[in-house]
Order: sequence, then structure tokens, then C-alpha cells
Amino acid sequence: MFVDKAKIFVKGGDGGDGLISFRREKYVENGGPFGGDGGKGGDLIFRVDEGLRTLMDFRYQKHFKAERGERGKVKGMHGASADDLIVRIPPGTIVTDDDTGEVLADLTRHGQEVVIAKGGRGGRGNMRFATPTNPAPYIAENGEAGEERWVTLELKVMADVGLVGFPSVGKSTLLSVVSGARPKIGAYHFTTISPNLGVVDVGDGRSYVMADLPGLIEGAHEGVGLGHEFLRHVERTKVIIHVIDMAATDGRDPFDDWVKINNELRLYNEKLAERPQIIAANKMDMAEAEQNLPVFLEQLKQFDGDKEHIIMQISSLTKEGINELIYKAADVLDQVEQQLAEAEEQDLTASEQAERKVFKYEGKKEASFKISRDNEDYVVESEEIERYMQRFNLNSYDAVMRFARMLRKMGVDEALRKRGARDGDTVRIGDFSFEFFEGSDYNPYD
Repeated sequence: MFVDKAKIFVKGGDGGDGLISFRREKYVENGGPFGGDGGKGGDLIFRVDEGLRTLMDFRYQKHFKAERGERGKVKGMHGASADDLIVRIPPGTIVTDDDTGEVLADLTRHGQEVVIAKGGRGGRGNMRFATPTNPAPYIAENGEAGEERWVTLELKVMADVGLVGFPSVGKSTLLSVVSGARPKIGAYHFTTISPNLGVVDVGDGRSYVMADLPGLIEGAHEGVGLGHEFLRHVERTKVIIHVIDMAATDGRDPFDDWVKINNELRLYNEKLAERPQIIAANKMDMAEAEQNLPVFLEQLKQFDGDKEHIIMQISSLTKEGINELIYKAADVLDQVEQQLAEAEEQDLTASEQAERKVFKYEGKKEASFKISRDNEDYVVESEEIERYMQRFNLNSYDAVMRFARMLRKMGVDEALRKRGARDGDTVRIGDFSFEFFEGSDYNPYD
């Protein structure tokens, strides 16, 4: 089964918690804090594997979570960091954040990697909080939570040459003739319901990958027929071979077919209209094709004027013109790849110039917060403060004092006073509630 779209949940590993521990040895005077830091959580990484061709694996497993870091140890030893979780995906996969619609990665090369969900940092042990004024802190950080998100994986077939055209024009037969692929062939529409790939050996040392793509019909850009299930794969091809039933065996007009298919490509993506295209006039072994070809050429000339088109006369049944077609496709492909290489070199030069830019240090941005009222309570809203609270166990006196000092330095205490907060008023931050005191800025460790 060919699966080319999947939605999965990914999560980086949580960081390990820091440890609260003290050195207690008979002959070590004033041993002090001895708790080590927690290990880093594992990153969740997508890696391209050219041996994969579909997203079938993600049909049955939809949740991927990296391991969490190890907790800090005694004697100041760090907990072990967790191994990264490697998720293999096929080349040509686009990764999109399901909530924001942002494209996170477009993975095309074997071995290419991208971190989709970072692991959380490990929490600091109480050794890290010792100061001259507080030599035995009873405080340690919890590990930071790893990133998590729902992502959509969309596979666009990686092929050099793509066969497009209406159903039953002979695309599958053509692929079977020029390569070792064995696509399903039948005398009915939509025989091909998923892309088929084949390697074409030109015979002069050149070869390329050709894709037989599902048949198009009018309105495909809006999802009619196989719609987007087909069109997404055309975007990856460098050269398009537009197969036309010149014998009009289904009663359609060959020129009308050509106009409609190109219109669907343009409406789906303007860039597809600029893609190099070879018109393969198929079924030329039939008398009707011989009669229709001159009419088609005249209509094409009237439609596009002096614009040149590459037109190859072929018959997939008798193999007439097949060698000429695959040679022509190889030549056009060589030209396209040369143009791409030159464009890539220009982009590289531009990026090298961009690296020479001088950046000014703007200083560390101050944490922002917002104070509002909820009935009689004061509510402090701040992502940074809430993130800080998750890192500490506020059941510890030392942790509460450290938290109070941080709020005072941020100006939260002063802002609450200006807002009218008085002794005994309730202040809510996230899921925690506190009583406000005029003298709450006192800290014995200052």
C-alpha cells in the first residue's frame, strides 16, 4: 500500500531532575551540598532513509517519544543524558507543524537529518546553588520538559521525470516499456491509483528515475478525482512528459486534453507551468493518430504562436519512437540539472556574503509579565515565570525564597503594590496561589 500522508505526535525527552544531597562523612568537616545535575532529554530526530518509499510505518504508530534524562546522582555526579530517538522517513518528505502550518523541514537527501522536537535540559543539583550566604541550599531544579507537537508528514515522490496525462492514455504501459517497473495496466480509467517508479537506463551511461503518476481529470486542482493526491507528486519532478492519446480512443480531443491538463498544473502551482515539458503523442500506430496529429500541431501553433514545443511521436505498443523519447528526456534533464547547479552556486555565494554581516549586541531582553484582576484575586501572567515555577519544587523554603527574590528583581512586587495589592491578598501565578505581604520582599539570603 502506498501511503503518502500521515499525522503523528512527537515529543523530545524530559530532562532529568537535579538531586538534593549532602556530603556526610566522618572525617570531612562541613561537607556541604553534594547533589549532581540531571541529564539532558533525548532529541527526536527525523533521518532520511533512501530505502523507504512510503509513510506506511506511520499508519500504525503515531506517537514517538524520546527517553528522558537520568536523575542527578550523589557525590556531585551528573545523570546520564538520554540517547536521541531517530525516526526514519523516506526521501521527499515535507514536515509541517499541524497547529501553525509552518513547514519545519523539506527532506530530500539520503542521511539528511533535522531535530523536530528538542529534549529538555537537565535540572541543576543543590551543589550549583551554594553561596557564601547560603552554603547548604535545600534546593534543586526539575528537568525541563521536552518539546512536543503534532506534525503532518507529506511525501512527494522523488522522480526526475514524471508522466502526466488523462486516464488511459498509456502512461503505465510506457513506464513498463522503458524500465523494469511493472505497474498495473488495464482497459479502464484510474488503473493507477498511486505513483509507480522505474529506473530508465538510457544506454550511454546515463539513467534517471521516471514516475507514472495517477491520471488527471478536469478540476483536479480542487481535489476532483485523485486531485491533490496526484498533483503533490508532480511538484518534485524536474521534467514532465505529457502523454496524449493522439488516436482519441476515448472520444476526447487531443488538443483539448493538452489544454486542460496544463491548466490544472498551472492552477495548482504556477511554477509547474514553467517546468520543461515533452509532449509524447502516443498510439501513433493507429490510423486515427496519423489523421489527428497535423490538426493537433496546427491548433498548438495557433494557441502558442511561435513558442517551441518538444513533440515526440511514440507507440508504447510497437515501441516506435521510444528510444528517441528517453534520449530526449535525458538531454532535457541534463540541461535542467545544470541550471539548478548554477542557481545553487549563486545561492551559496549569496549565503557566504550574508555570513559577513556584522551583528550588534542588543542585550538580554527583560522578561515581561501582565497583572490582571479575577474577582478579588490578582493574576500574574508570564510564560517565563510559569516556566521557572515548573523547574522548582516550591515546597522547599529555599526554593520559595529564591522565587520571591526573582519576582522582586523582575518588578512584580512593585507592580502589584501599584495595582493596589495589600497584605493578605491572593496572588495567582499559573496553578499556584500565594498570599501577598507588604514585607514579602525581605530575603535573609540577600
